[in-house]
Order: sequence, then C-alpha cells, then structure tokens
Amino acid sequence: MSQDNTQVKLAARPKGEPKSSDFEITTGPVPAPGDGEVIVEVEYISLDPAMRGWMNEGKSYIKPVELGDVMRALAAGRVVQSNDPAFAEGDYVTGQLGVQQYAVARGKDLSKVDTSLAPLTTYLHVLGMTGMTAYFGINEVGELKEGENVLISGAAGAVGSIVGQIAKIKGCKVVGIAGGKEKCDYLINELGFDDAVDYRSEDVYKGLKRACPEGVDVFFDNVGGDILNAALTRLRMHARVVICGAISQYNNTEAPKGPSNYMSLLVNRAKMQGMVVFDYADRYGEAAKEMAGWMQAGKLKHKEHVVEGIDRFPEHLMMLFRGENFGKLVLKV
Repeated sequence: MSQDNTQVKLAARPKGEPKSSDFEITTGPVPAPGDGEVIVEVEYISLDPAMRGWMNEGKSYIKPVELGDVMRALAAGRVVQSNDPAFAEGDYVTGQLGVQQYAVARGKDLSKVDTSLAPLTTYLHVLGMTGMTAYFGINEVGELKEGENVLISGAAGAVGSIVGQIAKIKGCKVVGIAGGKEKCDYLINELGFDDAVDYRSEDVYKGLKRACPEGVDVFFDNVGGDILNAALTRLRMHARVVICGAISQYNNTEAPKGPSNYMSLLVNRAKMQGMVVFDYADRYGEAAKEMAGWMQAGKLKHKEHVVEGIDRFPEHLMMLFRGENFGKLVLKV
C-alpha cells in the first residue's frame, strides 16, 4: 500500500504515570501482507488499564511490550487487503492490532464481526474482551449464586458496569463503588444497581457499612489498595473476592499497597483469586451468545466513551487512571 501508517511506539518504560515522552509517534509505509496475512485499517482502539502493566519489564501473564515496538492494544477495523481466503476486503475484524492506523495481522489471529448486529465499538466492549472478563470473572471465579450480595469496585467502568448487570440478571443484590455523584446515579438509575458508594464524597468504610449491612458474598475488585482493604471488612462466611485489576496501584513508584485486613479471609473462610480472561478463550463464544441475548432483551446496557486522535494516545490513556472516563474508553483513530 502507498498509504502512510502512523504508529505509537513505546520509547521508554514509564516510572509512575506514563508521560508523552515515554512514547514515540512515527509515520512510515504499510508493509505488504505475507501469505495468510491481511491489512486492517484500524478504526477504534480499546484503551484498557492493563496497558499500563504491559509497559513494565518483568514477569507477568503476558510478555511486556519491547522498547521500540508498537504499543499493544486490542482494536477493531476493516480489512483493506487480504492474502487469507477466510477474509475479504470490507470484512470487519477485531484483534490485537496495536496503536496504529494500519495493522498487518495473521488471519488466524483475527475475529470477524458483524456490524449489522452491533456497532463496531461494542465488539471492544460487551462483546469483546471487556465483556468476557466480566462474564467469566463473576460467574466462574466469583461462583455467583442467585440471591447473593455483590459488591463491585470501579463499578461505572467498562468491566464493573457489566459485572453488576450480570449479577442483577442473576437475581442478586448489587452495590457499586464509583467516583462522583453522576456515576453513582448512573449505576442506580440506569443500570439498576441497588445502591452505590461514592468514594469521593463519603468515607468508604462507613459507606460500605450503610450499603452492605448484611455483608458481601462476592467482591469484584478492579481497584485494589484502600478500596480492597475496606471491602474485606464486609465479607460474609465463604465469600469470594475476585481480583480483576488494581488500577489504583498501577502507577505507583513504590511497592504496591497490600491489604492489611486480609485476616478477614481466614475468619470468614473466604477466598481471594485472581483472574485473567485469556484462560477462558475456548469459551468466548458461549459468553458472547448469552450476553448478546441479554442485550437484545434490553437487560444489558453499555456505554462507550469515545475519544479521538491517535497522536493524543498518551493523554487519552491517562483518563483511565484519573477516573475521567465514563464507560468503556475507546480511541477513534
């Protein structure tokens, strides 16, 4: 292709909050696709808290982005050239395409999506990795049962908002922790949560005692730190704590803050388990089918916060860590 390709590459490993200087924006030609490869014109890029961890050197559930490489990202776009018979020009796909305008990808690493059934952004949210994380996190790791009391941190975010709605569909009482009156009102009035705790305007310990007087059977944690510590004081007997993320800790320059209230796990015979969505890859279809049905029935709502400009990727990414996004944060290229 003669079209130039703008790419965002990792230039330095961030210390604390990522800065613009940690990235390099380059422009160059789009390489020709090899056998079994396609060229995708990227339209939307998923901005996720996990991206911060991918920038760090060291052992994790996935290898770090190497310095000089295109920043890793899940994205969605349109096939503009194909050397794979399974894909035709004009097909819409999702995959790990990176922060760039055009991506050369192996066909076997892509998923074809139908934009007549749902907008392309939905395949980066409810019907994408975000939705899969929520579905398997609450159902499999959280072992959700009808009638239980469920607490969610980061509840107005991409994953948390879906977790809460799934719990309501399953007949549970649901309380969310979020920052700001607008987000808390959204949880209750739009998504059907039973109550919400605003960590910006009330003491979280007192708020949880008010909203969860009977305690919590499942705590789905996206935040970590002080919020996790407070939630541990509300556990019921045989409660489950799902560690999905710890966004409050990702930009720490010191060691992450661990929970001092962990003895609650012993007293209540509770368990705390981490979850990574890739462990359930062979069951994504099962989850997508059920959630698509809930969406069609009006039981599962979703909200995307779309920002624009690939050249502004660093500042857009930081919205996640400052609580500035409302719903799933997506970058329109």
